[in-house]
Amino acid sequence: MASDLLSIEEARGRILAALTPTVAETVALAEGAGRVLARGVTARLTQPPADVSAMDGYALRAADATEGARLAVIGSAPAGRPFEGEVGPGQAVRIFTGGFIPAGADAVLIQEDAEADNGSVLVKEAARAGRHIRRRGLDFVEGSEVLPAGRKLTARDIGLAAASNNPWLTVHRRPRIAILATGDEITLPGDPVPPGGIVSSNAHALAALIRAAGGEPVILPIAPDDTRAIAEVAGAAHAFDMLVTTGGASVGEHDLVQQALGGEGFELGFWKIAMRPGKPVISGRLGRTPVLGLPGNPVSALTCGVLFLMPAIARLSGQPGGPPPTRRVLTAVPLAANDQRADHLRATLSIDKAGHVVATPAEVQDSSMLATLARADALVLRAPHAPALPAMAEVEVIVLAELGV
Repeated sequence: MASDLLSIEEARGRILAALTPTVAETVALAEGAGRVLARGVTARLTQPPADVSAMDGYALRAADATEGARLAVIGSAPAGRPFEGEVGPGQAVRIFTGGFIPAGADAVLIQEDAEADNGSVLVKEAARAGRHIRRRGLDFVEGSEVLPAGRKLTARDIGLAAASNNPWLTVHRRPRIAILATGDEITLPGDPVPPGGIVSSNAHALAALIRAAGGEPVILPIAPDDTRAIAEVAGAAHAFDMLVTTGGASVGEHDLVQQALGGEGFELGFWKIAMRPGKPVISGRLGRTPVLGLPGNPVSALTCGVLFLMPAIARLSGQPGGPPPTRRVLTAVPLAANDQRADHLRATLSIDKAGHVVATPAEVQDSSMLATLARADALVLRAPHAPALPAMAEVEVIVLAELGV
């Protein structure tokens, strides 16, 4: 590996180390899904609040519930309407799932093992003490932490917060990410495309990626290849939690991002990573705002977004951030030995006759080909200097749908 190129792991670590989570805010429970808790959620009640029945049947004393015994039914205990009396010898109370176990009862005879008849119940199979009873506090108790700080809330978590009587949640504010696309040649989708021009896709693709990661994207006006123009548009960066640029990050005559931002006090952290696609990546700071400069090639920009921008948003959102999750699958074709740059092959996934998940890399891996990326299900990871592999060898992949991109 060339000495001036960082590994992906080192670059990601340096990006994350420079970030701090956003401030906390309070949101309604219904708005909490996908947010990251800034403060743990504590139960405001005990669940269940008393011993309750786990089944429909009869609450009784296990000592009375021998096979063939007949007990007098003295009342009922549906959920929400507890039986006020006490179960004595030879007695039973009709009970339903969630109903409070009456005083004196220590077992539930499920209705499948009972036969009701004119105010009494016949025990067809003996009941055991404690069976079919959910004990008070089985789920959680008042004052206990049910969800820890730093947790990204799922639908299941929202249900738990609701059940523990929490109508409000304290979460990290969604990171606001500014996107600045640069280049004389790019135009907005739908606008006339001049000779030699291309339609700007990176800003919109990155905005979608940012939303999938839990951030709030803001697309800034396109900046032409002019240092003053780039600096003027980037001047809005102070209002955001991160500035992401796309294009202008390489070494060409018109790659002006570093030059333009340098005049505004930009501090460079690093530049260039040993990866393909996506070698020219800029990391630094413009005043208090972190800056991540991504390549102009669409596939390179999105690949770097998966590897660096999504973990950065996780860190800004209050989570640790880290590499995207991977899976082990089989490669459908032989893979050549890799060079000094980590490779990310766009591939489709399928299941073979033996039930194995198999990755088939696209024949052409050009970093400008968005159609290939859109058809891909995964990125096949090839480490620097990885040896050649035969078909049906194990490889590691990032499954794109699992990240929402």
